[in-house]
Amino acid sequence: MPVTDARLFPLPLARRWYTCPMTTTVSALRERAAAARVASRALARLSSSAKNAALERIATLLETEQDAVLAANALDLQAGREAGLDDYFIERLTLTPERLRGIAADTRGVMRLEDPVGEVFDSRTLPNGMLIGRRRVPLGVIACIYESRPNVTVDIAVLAMKSGNAAILRGGKEARNSNAALGELIQRALAGTAVPPGAVQVVSDPDRAHVDELLEMNDLVDLIVPRGGAQLIDYVRRKATMPVVAHGDAVVQIYVDADLDLEMALKVVDNAKTRRYSICNAVDTLLVHEAIAPQFLGGLAALWGSKVTFIADDGARAILAGTGAPVESATGETWRTEHLALRVGVRVVGSMAEAVEHIEHYGSHHSDAILTENYSNAMEFLDEVDSAAVYVNASTQFTDGAQFGLGAEVGISTQKMHARGPMGLRELTSYKWTIIGRGQVRPL
Repeated sequence: MPVTDARLFPLPLARRWYTCPMTTTVSALRERAAAARVASRALARLSSSAKNAALERIATLLETEQDAVLAANALDLQAGREAGLDDYFIERLTLTPERLRGIAADTRGVMRLEDPVGEVFDSRTLPNGMLIGRRRVPLGVIACIYESRPNVTVDIAVLAMKSGNAAILRGGKEARNSNAALGELIQRALAGTAVPPGAVQVVSDPDRAHVDELLEMNDLVDLIVPRGGAQLIDYVRRKATMPVVAHGDAVVQIYVDADLDLEMALKVVDNAKTRRYSICNAVDTLLVHEAIAPQFLGGLAALWGSKVTFIADDGARAILAGTGAPVESATGETWRTEHLALRVGVRVVGSMAEAVEHIEHYGSHHSDAILTENYSNAMEFLDEVDSAAVYVNASTQFTDGAQFGLGAEVGISTQKMHARGPMGLRELTSYKWTIIGRGQVRPL
């Protein structure tokens, strides 16, 4: 059964097994979901070594056969620029030889992780002599609907495979050529391995009808993960008939405490904003204690020059006025905005309590941080801020599956059921109770 759409490949990428008709029908998507369901049962029984062999093949091809993927990505980038996509969107869309090598390295990182499938935990013997425990099992079929980032195609396929799950991957129209090329690469990697080809289904056709039908397939799909803007995520949450794990806009905040190492704080904030401003863990709002605000904001303005625009409240604007830094006036919407640009909101606060209240009111419970040398304040911040990732004296850009030692991530959840934060292998498993007895019967 085909797993990508031939008509979306550049001609040099076409292969004889891509025999899709010019229009992929909605019923064909259901057939592919059914194939993923069948494949998931076989995949759930594979050994770790068999799954790792397939992952190594994917990593190797990402390193040795990049030309076709980069050519497909160039088509998407050209179309994106002609369509007037924002710079942050183009940055997310871009693949380079270095990024493909990084994806290959992350794939090998997943290979090295312990396979969670089959792990037995909470095992104990009951008073009646029965041995009871919980055993980790795959979720089954995981569908992901995502925008712009073609690396997600590989990340989710790899994590799903290692955790014994089949994956249905529906990327956005902006990356359809890139996703199709990566889907082809994955299929060639799986050929000759024990992983069934139906375990990875890449849907490159941008027809919105595919999304709508996929959201109705609760008999075939066990979990759906939307990754993208608030509009996409809200739509999936409203329409999905199966469990959804997602986060909306990621408004990331850093509180700069009065008692801090100024040099360290400037370094951390610079990294949290400028390393990659287009990702969800880049800082959006700085909350600066009034006692340190002149030194910190002055130092930050000198460090950034005209590189980053400050969107400042009255107190911060007064401090920044003589620095030459680009400054705009903040509004109520400033604190709710995920900027995805070289722009940062700045508010001067009178206490940590005021900062924590701001984070609770305006934040998205994704990633928030405190920069301080005060141990009590650090511990209080960790206790009071209810986010998926809470930092002390470190850049928020570490909120990432690979950086957390998970190899990669399917997504970052700001929910509390069943997963929170970056979702790796364990978050893609459930468990079943196993009970071993010797003829025990329950008394009347």
